[in-house]
Amino acid sequence: MVATPTSGKIISYPAKTVDRAELALRCAPFHLALFAKLRWEGVSVPKLAGALGVNAGYTRYPLSELNVETATNWLIQVGMLRREVDGQGLTDSFRLTPLGLALVQKWEDKGGKLPSVSALDRLKNWNARWVRLLF
Repeated sequence: MVATPTSGKIISYPAKTVDRAELALRCAPFHLALFAKLRWEGVSVPKLAGALGVNAGYTRYPLSELNVETATNWLIQVGMLRREVDGQGLTDSFRLTPLGLALVQKWEDKGGKLPSVSALDRLKNWNARWVRLLF
């Protein structure tokens, strides 16, 4: 379980939720620098796509806007991210959730780099991500 302080309250997450979110974070095509920035401000899809994302140190390789949307939507589903809202409604920017804040802090405290993922980890993440669409 991970507990995160938000608004003076402690939020406790089941281990399965934390494990799934952590695996999704590690398998995502994004660097920890992006998530650290999302702690303080939203980042929009166009800033993550193509060479902009790579040059800013946010992505591991150039991504299309569709790939950015797909990857961030999975991170929303596992509880890492949320869409940023402005006065007109939802935007194309993202922010960290309390669970996301806790996990980013954990990896920053462990040296500021996400650990590499094995082929088995990628398969587990793929399974969690895509099999749920079938049912």
